[in-house]
Amino acid sequence: MEPIMAVVIGVIYAAAIYMMLRRSIVKLVIGLILISNAANLLIFATAGMTRDAPPLIPMNGDPLGDVIADPLPQALVLTAIVIAFGVLSFAVVLIRRACQIVGVDDLDQMKENDT
Repeated sequence: MEPIMAVVIGVIYAAAIYMMLRRSIVKLVIGLILISNAANLLIFATAGMTRDAPPLIPMNGDPLGDVIADPLPQALVLTAIVIAFGVLSFAVVLIRRACQIVGVDDLDQMKENDT
């Protein structure tokens, strides 16, 4: 499962970088979404993908089994999702306002209107 996830993460990173290098601002935002999702998948994949018991201690105090899920990557990904949503929403508002003022979506044409 890990080699498949490595290929999927690589493809998502490549698509995100390709989208971020385009001239359209909408494609830049799509690239931001893809790169944040690829980073979250990378955190999960490097932590090890287990489908066994959850990271909870039973009520009777028995010791945990041999393989349990690690709660740290889950907490890191949850934090990354919140931060990515904040950055994305700020970028969308900033880009929307810039498009309203300049009137174009192309980054090269926006640079021409700086003077």
